[in-house]
Amino acid sequence: MKRGFWLSDEQWALIEPHLPYRAAGRRRVDDRRVISAIIHVLQSGCRWQDCPAEYGPHTTVYNRYNRWSQKGIWQYMFAELTSALARVPEEISIDSTHVKAHRSAAGGKGGLLFRPSGIQRAGATPRFTP
Repeated sequence: MKRGFWLSDEQWALIEPHLPYRAAGRRRVDDRRVISAIIHVLQSGCRWQDCPAEYGPHTTVYNRYNRWSQKGIWQYMFAELTSALARVPEEISIDSTHVKAHRSAAGGKGGLLFRPSGIQRAGATPRFTP
């Protein structure tokens, strides 16, 4: 537990009441550990497979994030936490920064793949008259 992000006791006390408690299927593993892992991956920008081992299996972390995203649990939790912290604005920070690359940023020059050389153009008929 040396590296990465871990929820503090105060943060966990705010989040825990908003977690779904009646879920079908197998009993969930440690929610605090998995949510800390999700926050670590989203903050660091690493791949789910590169999640540190102390958070548990990366498939568990990814599946929890993905399923809760599809069910809208994250949006509900953000809305509830924002309204709970509305009295303390310095503690509200939701960042949605992203960088969008232009479609031509992939590299390579556009246009014809093979261009006629100057020798071929010398014998060709001109397209315009000077």
